[in-house]
Amino acid sequence: MAVEQDQIYEGKVIRLTNFGAFVELSTGDTGLVHISEIDSSYVKNVEDFLRENDQVRVKVLAVKGDGKIDLSIRQAADPGSEPAPPPPPRRRAGRDPEFEKMMKQFMKKSEQTLVDIRRNRETKRT
Repeated sequence: MAVEQDQIYEGKVIRLTNFGAFVELSTGDTGLVHISEIDSSYVKNVEDFLRENDQVRVKVLAVKGDGKIDLSIRQAADPGSEPAPPPPPRRRAGRDPEFEKMMKQFMKKSEQTLVDIRRNRETKRT
């Protein structure tokens, strides 16, 4: 049976790599789930999400001319939806006293440096 693009298949993880996981589909074909297609959150290490012999549900993203198959676990989890944009970076609630202390020291030093520059400039003019 031929694998069709945009179809969802069951498969088994047969090998893990730094860049993704190879999955054997129920059709007997083997494809690659790139690390970016494993989960909607950031995946630093494939082994944090998958193990060999895990049963997974995958969506066929592309069947290339050379027979390579691109797969996605992320898109199979919620078919038809586009990947959600990454959440905005979290900001600190409240103030950081250590940062405030460093900032005050920097401002004091900057003010003193400006005063020294102005004095130096005045002495050269006269």
